[in-house]
Amino acid sequence: MSKVAALGTVTASTFFLCACRSNTQEEKAMKPVVKLGLEVLVEKQKGLIAGKKVGLATNITGVDSRLRSSVDVIAGLPDVELVALYGPEHGVRGGVQGEVSHGRDIKTGVPVYSLYGATRRPTAEMLKNIEVFIFDLQDIGTRSYTYISTLKLCLEESARHKIKFIVLDRPNPLGGLLVDGPVLKSGFESFIGAGPIPYVHGMTIGELANFFNEEMKIGCELKVIPMEGWRRQMFWEDTGLIWTPTSPNIPEPDSPWFYPVTGIIGELGLVSVGIGYTLPFKVFGAPWMEAKRVAAALNSKKLPGVWFQEFYFSPTAFLFRDNLCQGCRIIITDPRVFKPVASSYHIIETLSSLYPEKFNLTRLDPSHAKRFDNVNGTEAIRKRLSAGEPAEKIIQDYQLELEEFLKKRQKYLLYR
Repeated sequence: MSKVAALGTVTASTFFLCACRSNTQEEKAMKPVVKLGLEVLVEKQKGLIAGKKVGLATNITGVDSRLRSSVDVIAGLPDVELVALYGPEHGVRGGVQGEVSHGRDIKTGVPVYSLYGATRRPTAEMLKNIEVFIFDLQDIGTRSYTYISTLKLCLEESARHKIKFIVLDRPNPLGGLLVDGPVLKSGFESFIGAGPIPYVHGMTIGELANFFNEEMKIGCELKVIPMEGWRRQMFWEDTGLIWTPTSPNIPEPDSPWFYPVTGIIGELGLVSVGIGYTLPFKVFGAPWMEAKRVAAALNSKKLPGVWFQEFYFSPTAFLFRDNLCQGCRIIITDPRVFKPVASSYHIIETLSSLYPEKFNLTRLDPSHAKRFDNVNGTEAIRKRLSAGEPAEKIIQDYQLELEEFLKKRQKYLLYR
C-alpha cells in the first residue's frame, strides 16, 4: 500500500495518538525532521526582530513543532515588543466562522485587527508603530485558499508603508512537486485567486511570497526564513510535524488532497461535497444520483492515482441537509501520480453526461458561475465543459501554461 493509500483513516489516528501522549513522553513524541521557519527565527535569526516593534499575522496554525502558538512564542521574547496581531480567516486563535472581528487577544491582550471582513488589507492605522511585519500561516497548497490572498495584501501594504516583512516558512502539505490546474488569467484576480499561479502550485508560502513580490512588482522589503530539513518530495506525513486544522473543513493532514478535487465542484452549488458531513471534501453526492452508476462510470476512466467508492451519506448542514445523498467517496491510491484538478474536471464531465437535467452548467445561477470562474481563474473551463468538450482535451490544453509556470517559478524555489 502506498503512503497515502488510506488517506483519511491512518492519518487521523496518528494525529490522535501523537496529540494524546503524556508529558513525560513529549520530547520523544515530538522529534520532527523539519524545523519550521518560526523555530529558525527564534533559535538562529532573532537579531532580525531584536529591539523591534512587531506586528504578527497568524492564526491557530501558526505553531512550532511543540504546538506553541507563534503569538505566545514571539510575545515571550524579552527583547521584542509585540504590538499588533492580524487575524485572517477563522481568527488569530481559531474557531471563527464568517467575518473576523477586531478586538484583543485573549491571552496577551495585544490588539487584534481583522483581515477577514469589511477590511482585508491592513490600513495605515492598523500598521501604526510597526517596524517589522511577521507572517506565519500554514497554507494547504491551493490557490483558492484565502491565506495566500491575505499574504499578498499584507505584502502590498507593507511595501506602501515601507515596513520590513518577514515570512516564516512552512511545508506545503501536498509536497513541492505536484502542479495541476489552469494558471489564473488576468482579470480573474479575487480573494480566492491571488495571482498568476496554477490552482495547485507546488510552492511553500515563503516561496509564494517571493514569487508575488517580484512577479507582481510589489517591491516589499521581504525576508523569508526558510525551514530546515524540508524537501520538495515530502508530504506532510514525512515532516514528523503534528497537523493543526487550518480551517473547520480541513481537519486532518490528508484533507488538503481532497480540497482541490471537490472544492471546485462545490462552487457550482449542484452537489454536496461533504460540507456538513463528517468527510468534508472527501465525498460528493446528491439525492438524485445513483452511487453505483457514478462510481462505475468514473472508475472506467482509470484516472491515475484515484478510485471512487460508491457511497451514501446524509449531510446534517448546508446543501441537502438531512437528505440521503448517493455518490462517491474519493480514495487516493497513489499521490505521486494523482492529479486533483484534472480529476475534478473528469467528475464534472461524468455528472454532466449521466445527469444532463440535474447537473447542467448552462443553467447555473450567475453567482455560482462567477464563483466557479474565479476559482478556476478563467471562464474558459466552464464554457468548454458546458459545451460538452472532453475533460481530457481541456486538461491537455493547459499543460503548456503549466510548463511555462514551472520555468518561471524555478528561481523562487528555496528547496530541492
